[in-house]
Formats: sequence, structure tokens, C-alpha cells
Amino acid sequence: MSTIDNLPPLREVINTHELAARKSLGQNFLLDLNLTAKIARQAGDMADCDVLEIGPGPGGLTRGLLAEGARRVLAIEKDRRCLPALAEVAEHYPGRLTVIEGDALEIDPLSHLTPPIRVAANLPYNVGTELLVRWLTPPEWPPFWQSLTLMFQREVAERIVATPGSKAYGRLAVLAQWRSDARIVMQLPPGAFTPPPKVSSSVVHLTALPEPRYPADPAVLSRVVAMAFNQRRKMLRSALKGAAPDIEDRLHAAGLKPTDRAEQVPLEGFCALAREIAKG
Repeated sequence: MSTIDNLPPLREVINTHELAARKSLGQNFLLDLNLTAKIARQAGDMADCDVLEIGPGPGGLTRGLLAEGARRVLAIEKDRRCLPALAEVAEHYPGRLTVIEGDALEIDPLSHLTPPIRVAANLPYNVGTELLVRWLTPPEWPPFWQSLTLMFQREVAERIVATPGSKAYGRLAVLAQWRSDARIVMQLPPGAFTPPPKVSSSVVHLTALPEPRYPADPAVLSRVVAMAFNQRRKMLRSALKGAAPDIEDRLHAAGLKPTDRAEQVPLEGFCALAREIAKG
């Protein structure tokens, strides 16, 4: 489908610019513009928003975001082979697309964006989780973004929305659900991509809360959760023994049992424990 903007079909763009996906960059291109437009719609009303996109590749989702009315898109692309294709999209949407060549892990996009800001991306698999954690753990809250609409491997998406007691429940679930509403809004099979990955993919939509669900120091909570789930098979008193010298007392004060394991602890429990440990 190319009727959303009268630009060439993505498969033609890829052939013209010789954009074979590179495994080293975590690239899997989504060529169906019906799907990219549908993903863009999951980001909500973008008419009054700047949108940050990471890893646009040949511009499939970029075109969807612009066609669906994004005020402006800032796309960060590491693969310079994709820049000519993105330049064609920018020419078609004068003044609405800015492309920065570089590594999203090293670039601060905020000087190029005007609030309100949404993030929408088919994230490269090799940096997706790290970027999400960064967006969820800024020094100040609310964050720069109103919402995140992100594509992940299905396994990662399920970890973001997991509940206590499930195998997928862990650090990502705690960090995401502490400060945002997170839900899976789309599922995509491997065959939707070129080349097809070995796993299915999911789109997750996260909406930033005005304030965290429970009070806790972000740095302490992140450290406690990382320690707890790094040794998730151990009891909390063993997994967290380095968090405080009197960890059993802190666990009791937070309403937790020292013999509990990390996957049994709800979000509220981790926040209570972080507050106890922060007391020093």
C-alpha cells in the first residue's frame, strides 16, 4: 500500500536505495503501510504534538505518523544508508520531518523537540529495552513524553505488562507500571517484517502518569528491583542482603516476608521497601 501519501511503496524504496536490513543494527523492516498507519494511530491524537521516532529505517512508520497528522516528527537513524530515503519523505512533508544521523543512546533529542511530545518507534531490537528503561527512569517526573508507542519482541512486551506471580514479571513490569499505564495494543507475526524475525512482535502503549502510583526514591527503587530480580529464585533476604545490613528488619517494616521471592512482591511492596531502605 502506498496511497497514504503517494510516495513509492516501501519495497520499491528499499530496492532503489539498496537497504537490505542489517542484523548488526537490529533491523527488521515493516513494509505494509496499512500496518504502519495502524501503529501510528495507536499513539493517539498527534496534531498538536512533536513525535520522536527511533530507528525509522526506510521510513514506513515515519510516513504513517506524518500521514496520521503528527505536527512534526524527529527521527534518529544510525544507518546512514537510510538517509536518502528519509530525505524523500521529508521533501514530501515540508517542515514536518527532521532526521538526525546518530546513535539514539548518545543523542539528547530534547533540544530539537517542542512539547507536548510523544514517542513512537519500531525500536531496533538491540537497544529497545535500554531506551525504555531510560525513558521510565528520568531524574524528574513527569517525563518529557506524554506517551510511548513502541514495538518490541512479544516476550519483552509481555514483561512490560506482566503481573506478580507470572514468569514474565520482573524489573520492566515494576518500572513501567510504577509511573505509567501500560498495555499491549497490537500483535504482529514474523511474516509482517523483512527479513522475518524468529519471534512475534507486539506494540505496547504506555501513558505517563502525573505522578508515580506509590512514593519511592527512583534510584533506590531501581537498585532494589534490579537486585531482587537478578536472583529471582532466591528469597528476598538473600537476594537483597547487600541493600541494607538489617535487610530482614526493612522487609518486615515494608510488610514483606524475608522468605518471599521477587516474583511474589507487588509494585506497592517494592515501593514500600525502597522507602524503608532510603531511610538509611
